[in-house]
Amino acid sequence: MQISLKGKRAVVTGGSRGIGRSIALAFAGAGAAVSICARGQGALETTTNEILAYGVKAHAGICDLADKDAIAAYIAAAAAALGGIDILVNNASGFGASDDEAGWAKSIDIDVMATVRASHAAIPLIEKAGGGAILNISSISGYRASARTAPYAAVKAAVINYTMSQALALASKKIRVNAIAPGSIEFPGGTWEKRKTSDPKLYDAVLRSIPWGRLGAPEEVANAALFLCSGAATWVTGQTLSVDGGQFLG
Repeated sequence: MQISLKGKRAVVTGGSRGIGRSIALAFAGAGAAVSICARGQGALETTTNEILAYGVKAHAGICDLADKDAIAAYIAAAAAALGGIDILVNNASGFGASDDEAGWAKSIDIDVMATVRASHAAIPLIEKAGGGAILNISSISGYRASARTAPYAAVKAAVINYTMSQALALASKKIRVNAIAPGSIEFPGGTWEKRKTSDPKLYDAVLRSIPWGRLGAPEEVANAALFLCSGAATWVTGQTLSVDGGQFLG
C-alpha cells in the first residue's frame, strides 16, 4: 500500500529522536510538512535537516513539554510555520519509573498532561483544516501491572483511555483519535540500548519475552503511525494498536 500525506501538515512532539524522529521522517517521506519539538537544540537541528531532505517544509521548536505555556506557544508557532495543522502526534514521555513523587510528577506532567495540552491547543486548528487525526503514543505497559515502573504503566493506561474519550468527543469535528502501544523499542541512545550494558539481566529477560527474538525498531512504530494518520484509516478511531512483535502475548 502506497500511503501519501501530500498536502498534510503534521506536528510530532518529542520528534527529534527515537520513535518520534522515525514518525516525523515517515510523514515527511509520505509528503507531509512536519514540525517537531524537543528540549535539545542539537538533535532538533539534525532531524530537521533530515526532514528537509525529503523536499517538504519543516519546522522545529525547543519546548519543555512539562510547561503548559510552552506547549501552547509551540503549537501556535508550528501552525504558523506550516500554514495549519492536520495531524498531531503526542509522542513525548517523561519515562517516570520510580514510585515516588518525582516519578509520578514526571509521568503525569509529560505523558498525560502534555498529551492533553497539546491536543487542546491543536484541536481548533485541526477542526479549521476540515478535520484530521490525533495519534497518542502509549505503551504495552499500559495494559498490565508493573512493579518496576508503576507510574509509567499507570499513565500509559490513562493515555489509552483518554484516546477513546477523545475519539468519542471529537468525532463530530471529523477528528480521528487513535493510539499506538509499542513494546520494547531499541535505538541509538535509547533506554534499551543503555540497559544492554547497565542492566544486561533485565535486557536479556525482555529479549526472551519477545516471540520474534529481538527488540523492535522505531521505524516499525512509524509505519503503523503513518497508516493510522492517513486516508487509509478513515474508519479507524478510538483504537490502540500494539506494535510489539507479540511481546504482550508472553
